[in-house]
Amino acid sequence: MVAQIPAPTQIEYPDSDGKPMSDHTKQFRWITVIKYNLDWLFANDENVFIAGDLLWYPVEGNPKRRAAPDVMVVIGRPRGDRGSYKQWQEAGIAPQVVFEILSPGNTANEMAAKLAFYDRHDVAEYYIYDPDTNALSGWERMDNYLSEIPVMQGWTSPRLGIKFDLSTPPELQIYRPDGELFLSFEQVSHQLQVTARELEAVSQKLSTTEQALAAESNRKQQFAAKLRELGIDPDTI
Repeated sequence: MVAQIPAPTQIEYPDSDGKPMSDHTKQFRWITVIKYNLDWLFANDENVFIAGDLLWYPVEGNPKRRAAPDVMVVIGRPRGDRGSYKQWQEAGIAPQVVFEILSPGNTANEMAAKLAFYDRHDVAEYYIYDPDTNALSGWERMDNYLSEIPVMQGWTSPRLGIKFDLSTPPELQIYRPDGELFLSFEQVSHQLQVTARELEAVSQKLSTTEQALAAESNRKQQFAAKLRELGIDPDTI
């Protein structure tokens, strides 16, 4: 009798961990503010992948070793949709920058475990923001370990170029490298409405100016025609 060789087991890497993206609206707002402003910041760079609440599997063959950062940035990988981030399929590149937004449900043990995970798997910058207390903590990889950044006020991310400002309570301000502030959807919408009104005012002013110029041109033509009736060449005047 020939022994039957069992077929290799197919390892599954779920695209969802069954957990909600956020615990409350304030946490969700900050996740989306950071994620979408980073999208705009790197809109012209095809090789920066930014994701929110996406499962990251750093080790092939171990689907239990995973994390779902609130926001992660991978420099050197193309933009595009993914069900999860399987690092071995992404040229082995780990997310360089990770953000976590705290909620009341997060425990100290949970956050310590996340720090250990990101430290072990080569994250270069790690930031935790608590919107309820306006507290920001950060770590940067130094000598192959994530070391806590002693002062976050005025800190500029070496890889993203964004600056953190905690001097204007009640909440964190984040600035782009060009000095422009990270904006929420409501703020962007308001700015677009203001810009639309300003453009409409400029358009109306141009229309009024064009009408005035047309009227002046018509008046000059009538005056020139009158001079010709009197035998006077208007070009000689």
